[in-house]
Amino acid sequence: MGEHYFSQAPSSAHEARVFSFAYRGRSLAFETDAGVFSKAHVDKGTALLLEALPERFTGRALDLGCGWGAMGVCMAAAWPEADVNLTDINGRAVAIARENLARNRLAAIVTQGDGLSGLEGRFGLIATNPPIRAGKDAVYRLFQESVERLDGEGEFYIVIRKQQGADSALKFLRGLMDEVEVVSRGGGGYRVLRGR
Repeated sequence: MGEHYFSQAPSSAHEARVFSFAYRGRSLAFETDAGVFSKAHVDKGTALLLEALPERFTGRALDLGCGWGAMGVCMAAAWPEADVNLTDINGRAVAIARENLARNRLAAIVTQGDGLSGLEGRFGLIATNPPIRAGKDAVYRLFQESVERLDGEGEFYIVIRKQQGADSALKFLRGLMDEVEVVSRGGGGYRVLRGR
């Protein structure tokens, strides 16, 4: 199998890019590179997911599969009182996420690991734009792990396109959680699901 953005140690040649992204009244600066997901901009799915997140949050939050940190950096900027965590299997993405937090003078914990394997404790909110190309078994394992690591009032947010299995993901999550709903829809068939 060829190299993907969910490779543990990408070997592709570096191709750094810098751009800005506005989130809830703040302009954030990002650097990306080859070998990570959506290296040129914040992708449509992540942007839709960011819009669906709560305005305020003060607990422990996780950007699962953080890539270069688009969502985690935005969480840290929007929720200064939250304990924000980011994790990804891709070592290059993790390094860039740390740099992007520093670039924006924000604090969060960034961990390299497969799913939630490198993390301890529970979370009040977990959000992910899952690695669909890794396959349904891998993605559903991440869903299962996430639900198991939520605290009693925790919420799980995912973005997934209808044509990439949004309906089956909704059904799967309803088998794990008391309340799961579509909270946002976007162009290209994107759906944001929230489970409680």
